[in-house]
Amino acid sequence: MAEAVFHPPRRKRRIFDLYESPFPVDVGGKAFRICQAEIMNNNVIVRNPEDIEWLYNKGYFGKGVLSRSRPVYSISDPSLVAKWQGANINMPIITSKKYQCHVQWTKSILQEQGFDDCSVTKILENYTKPLELPFLEEDGAEQTSNSCNRMGPNTENTELSRQFSTDTGNVVALSPENQKEGYKKVCLEGNPVFDPVATCGSTEQERGDLEQMAEVFCQKHDFLVPCDCKAKESTEQRSCDMIKPKECAPEYVLVQEEEEGSLCPEDDSAHAQENLVKKEKLVCRRNPFRIFEYLQLSLEEAFFLVYALGCLSIFYSEEPLTILKLWELFSEVKPDFKTTYMAYHYFRSKGWVPKVGLKYGTDLLLYRKGPPFCHASYSVIAELVDDNFEGSLRRPLSWKSLSGLNRTTVNASKELMLCYLIRPSDMTEKEMSTPECMKRIKVQELIVTRWVSSRERSEQDEL
Repeated sequence: MAEAVFHPPRRKRRIFDLYESPFPVDVGGKAFRICQAEIMNNNVIVRNPEDIEWLYNKGYFGKGVLSRSRPVYSISDPSLVAKWQGANINMPIITSKKYQCHVQWTKSILQEQGFDDCSVTKILENYTKPLELPFLEEDGAEQTSNSCNRMGPNTENTELSRQFSTDTGNVVALSPENQKEGYKKVCLEGNPVFDPVATCGSTEQERGDLEQMAEVFCQKHDFLVPCDCKAKESTEQRSCDMIKPKECAPEYVLVQEEEEGSLCPEDDSAHAQENLVKKEKLVCRRNPFRIFEYLQLSLEEAFFLVYALGCLSIFYSEEPLTILKLWELFSEVKPDFKTTYMAYHYFRSKGWVPKVGLKYGTDLLLYRKGPPFCHASYSVIAELVDDNFEGSLRRPLSWKSLSGLNRTTVNASKELMLCYLIRPSDMTEKEMSTPECMKRIKVQELIVTRWVSSRERSEQDEL
């Protein structure tokens, strides 16, 4: 058998990340952090944004449910952010069409809860009405004068406007007063002080409608407003509990709306029609249907963080699960979990970054430093065998399937690796019921290489 040669990983062309510590553990006297996750539909989900950032940056654990890999999803439209970058706005910007989709989603949910159309319309009108933008002064001090009056839904002050000529497409300059206000940094999201419903900008009826809307979301749609509300609690208590978590705070967005007007409304001539301008404005509103970015951990990643590093606590039905319970539960959810986790644990201990290899038809993909820096070097298939390399293989391969899998792997600039986990013949199932069985497991790696006759002939000729 020929000895395998390690090939350097193929680096990516554009790298925007900085390489940090490979594991989320206490290094250099820093405070040790224990993250929290929960099991949802046989998946391990991390909700806390700080835990998400910590786990992904320290070892690239998990994947964003709404992102390609790194959890960076944002409701904001990048094209609109670039368009309004001169206004120095620190809030998400979306189109009016996208905002109306969120309103329709909320409307359908309320209708499914049994609300009539009149109540649904009233609730949404009160919740999505324009809000005033609280700007900051030049020195960073916040404007606090006439705070109660400023909280009202004054649509004239909520619009950061741009005017585009339909003839030339040039931007009409804003007035000095508008520029002074428009270029000041917005500081609104997550601050209940500027919530007109929570303070002095709403009537008692409006408060009741919004509390009723919050009650509906808390009962059956905790993914919208994920708070710990109970059905027997009062509406006032629910509304207070909603403000405590960061996810439960209202999300403020700037909606780009368009309206057309005439520069000469008294003139009905064709020249007046040519002078029609397209006015685009940003209106501050609350988002009625929030979408959160979560970090989804594979079963192998979750168990490694719990068992090997001890920096993750997994809950199910609000109760933490022990290591033995997780080993048993994950083995029920995924019958070959023990085999794949042993391979995952082995390669992680060797300094590799294993990720799920489902898209290439394998168990694992091995990255040298991490997905942001290099392409995967190996596609791994894990098998659990005995001392004689015998046993019921979880994935028996024929020559045809092995050749096709190897060709797919080579075309993606990777190498196919067979990882054999060798268990002693005297190991019982009782020993396999705990993760301590890994102490007696041996590992044999085998790299599958395609033999090319013409290449071999040319090498022999050179010799």
